[in-house]
Amino acid sequence: MILIGGSTGQLGKEVVAQLLRHNAKERFVALARDPDKAKIYIDQGIEVRYGDFDDPGKLTAVFDGIDRFLFISTMSTNRGEQQGLVVDAARAAGVRHIVYTGLAIRDIERSGVRDLMASHFETEDRIRESGMKWTFLRNTMYAEAIAQIIGPQALSDGIFLPGGIGRVPYALRTEMGEATANLLLQEGHEGKIYQITGNSAWSYTDIAASLSRMTGRNIPYKEISEEALAATLRASGMPDFPIWLTLGTIRDIRNGQYEITSHDLEMLLGRAPKSLDQMLSAIFA
Repeated sequence: MILIGGSTGQLGKEVVAQLLRHNAKERFVALARDPDKAKIYIDQGIEVRYGDFDDPGKLTAVFDGIDRFLFISTMSTNRGEQQGLVVDAARAAGVRHIVYTGLAIRDIERSGVRDLMASHFETEDRIRESGMKWTFLRNTMYAEAIAQIIGPQALSDGIFLPGGIGRVPYALRTEMGEATANLLLQEGHEGKIYQITGNSAWSYTDIAASLSRMTGRNIPYKEISEEALAATLRASGMPDFPIWLTLGTIRDIRNGQYEITSHDLEMLLGRAPKSLDQMLSAIFA
């Protein structure tokens, strides 16, 4: 039996949707913390187990009878400690195989968001040391995040960010979820690390050009300073933590940290992932 962690989150929902397309309802159960959010699964006859990663001591019943655990990483500020305890609980309960979703990045030690993102690799180490079988899905940035980062004014005024010429091999969350579900239903992926990325990488200049083609308007990309972006985000009322995360992420983009391209996503999908134009058309439709 497969346990889908984070089943009511954005990626988890896509995984569950794909499993249902495969008529695999009897092969998985959904893990949820909030009964209200899990109602969509209850109504479809999907088994739901309730648990909280901040209370790993009570996860024994959640893991009962589970062979394979899709561990979708959380966004908790104490993620390293939290996820380590979840790994320990899974091992103690007899889970045989963990599929963990981490981060595709070149050098975590030089990352602008190292203090948060290093926990991905700490969790991978904890899983390796546990003795359980493992598969690591190192995910690139979701294409859906483009709209949030470039801001609502982009289609009218242009893109103003300190991203330089750095490129990202964006992929749609829907396709990442589809690839993950496909992997969960297959054998032979133990002990493997997959870079879940697009086949190509694109800069903000490329994004601006694609949006220009899509809208028929001239949408420019203009380089600004981190200080200017920080001031804009503060003026919008954004709290300190997401400002830090946004600035650090864009700094990583500028420094080429996300410039990892792989055909692993294509292999798991059985087709090429969508192009930049196709992704942006879907996002801004």
